Amino acid sequence: MITAIWWIRRDLRLADNPALREALQAALGDGGHLLPVFILDPVLLATAGPHKQAFLFDGLRRLDESLRTRGSRLVLRDARRSGGVLPALAALAAETGTQVIFAGEDHTPYARRRDNLAASRLPLRLAADGTIFPPGWVHKPGGAPYTVYTPYKNAWKALPFPAPVDNPLPSHFPPCPDVPSEPFPAEAKPDATLFPAGEEQASLRLERFLAGPVYAYAEGRNRLDQPGTSTLSPYLHLGMLSARRAYAAGLKALAAIPSGLAGEEARRGCQVWLDELIWREFYASILFHFPEVAKQAFNPRLRQVAWNADPAGFSAWQEGRTGYPVVDAAMRALAQTGWMHNRARMITASFLVKDLLINWQEGERWFMTCLVDGDLASNNGGWQWTAGVGTDAAPYFRVFNPVLQSQKFDPSGSFLRAWLPELADVPLEYLHAPWLMPKAEQSAARCRIGSDYPAPLIDHAFAKERALEAFKRAGG
Repeated sequence: MITAIWWIRRDLRLADNPALREALQAALGDGGHLLPVFILDPVLLATAGPHKQAFLFDGLRRLDESLRTRGSRLVLRDARRSGGVLPALAALAAETGTQVIFAGEDHTPYARRRDNLAASRLPLRLAADGTIFPPGWVHKPGGAPYTVYTPYKNAWKALPFPAPVDNPLPSHFPPCPDVPSEPFPAEAKPDATLFPAGEEQASLRLERFLAGPVYAYAEGRNRLDQPGTSTLSPYLHLGMLSARRAYAAGLKALAAIPSGLAGEEARRGCQVWLDELIWREFYASILFHFPEVAKQAFNPRLRQVAWNADPAGFSAWQEGRTGYPVVDAAMRALAQTGWMHNRARMITASFLVKDLLINWQEGERWFMTCLVDGDLASNNGGWQWTAGVGTDAAPYFRVFNPVLQSQKFDPSGSFLRAWLPELADVPLEYLHAPWLMPKAEQSAARCRIGSDYPAPLIDHAFAKERALEAFKRAGG
């Protein structure tokens, strides 16, 4: 009688889960036992901030509830108390007489090292997961990896789509071995109203997005003042929703659009969203083939930019005190919620790199400690793109103007007012650049620049020229 471990990492779901299905087949075929286990990894927890940890822990609770409805349960082990993940897994396998361990693939450099070591010591079998196509599958005809998004996307779309497995799961799972489980972490939990965890919540969010907002996504995705994005990235990152299922559902929504002028706009919105899922695959592929990007710029000519050492400026950026409202509102939203709109990510990243001339890696690390959806590949790829130092990067001389971006993507100022109460009474004509407000208007709005709200940390026009010169000197 076989005992199989389902080692859960970034696949906190039951539906369309290749590792779970293989573990179930092994256990059911032999009348054996199935042990679902999650091991708290100190290496990964060290880089996850409170929002991501709270989302993870709540997701584990929700997964445990789902397992219990099928007569199983989630066993939790803390590697911080057992000398590491592999000793914890080996001890559990020895306790239960486990013959085989199933897990979904994870493609980060750390995960690959961990899994290679585990496979050399334990009966570990990895199932394709995390991305729709494993990173090594999409390549040039000669086998080399793509380093530009558009040809990657075209090759990706030419492959037969691996539809999600929708066969019903057994109503009753094989019994779980009688082994102790550690209690779920009791750390203080940030407000979870924005991202309630769990597979069910991920499904609801996907359904609501595809029922309407996706059809306006091509334009709506850029608006800071409107709910135009799917906000599915936290669920995709921890596998509460599979990328296969998300893409398949998007294809179904695309096929259901009637013809006509309105249909063209809807089709465009749907296609742009599907292409964003392929961007996620592209960045995972880049990290897989070029793991050094986790520590340096992909473009070797731009690894020697003379960055500005400015701790005070970095702190002002972190805390939303730059004097540029769109930057400050986005950074305060990030700190409070663990979430930032993608347009805001580009604006704030450009400001740090191009206006303050601070190394993009400082911002990359800060985002990873704050974001509820902090994904190494996507976060790294996004920062390198904005900084202009990456593989498919915008030119280094592209610099976001924070005032123009704010006016264009938050025209009513509702996003700014939501996060910057100091600006509540500032007239709209000055809201995006409040330092232009005359003294009398400042008094009337109870917003004195330099006192109630910061003066601009730096002049944008000066900063742009400084950044362009620094990138040119580095070889851009």
